[in-house]
Amino acid sequence: MRPVTRRQADHHAARSAATVAQVMSTLRRLLESGEAFSEISVQRILEEAGVSRATFYAHFQSKSDVLVRLTNDLRESLLAHARQWNPAAGPDALARFFEDVIKTHRLHQSLIGAVREAAAYDPTVHDFYTADLEGFDANALRSLLADQAAGLAPADLDAASASRIIVWGGAQAIAHHISVDDGSGDRTFARELARIWWHGAYRRPGTDGAAQKDGAAG
Repeated sequence: MRPVTRRQADHHAARSAATVAQVMSTLRRLLESGEAFSEISVQRILEEAGVSRATFYAHFQSKSDVLVRLTNDLRESLLAHARQWNPAAGPDALARFFEDVIKTHRLHQSLIGAVREAAAYDPTVHDFYTADLEGFDANALRSLLADQAAGLAPADLDAASASRIIVWGGAQAIAHHISVDDGSGDRTFARELARIWWHGAYRRPGTDGAAQKDGAAG
């Protein structure tokens, strides 16, 4: 048997990468045309991409695998953005953060919507989707605990519950806002969400009714 040459290996790798890109771009196009992820069959992807079933399964485990890999770069970008968030910067900075989040979600609305849809019934996509929010939740929890230790947030605040509410509830609120607003209300929505987070958890008045000391204007 003749050994595979470097040129042959490179050619095979290039063809494989082209196939993967073709399948992924096909799913993206179908989603961006308004089709629901659950209604797009593997057969439909094969026909639109012009690849065989054997070729498809040589590169992907399932239709959900295509979606996860298609969304992976976006996921990494959102996670990096979440890690840079600094709640101590104050409500105005938090509002700008939410504006950026909403902008990104609008740009990739079809992909994110498909992930949210599939997460409800597909364990693979569910784990992929919730990992983002869990990371953001952990970041919010760390910042709330740090604020409590510094005397900026009230001692009676349950930081774990508060972080869960504002992150997971905020994600639902943003998704709903994008579905009912044409974009003209994004700045106002981001501002109100930021103020709810800030005054509801980060600088909530203590049990005696006195406001916590605030190093940033609110």
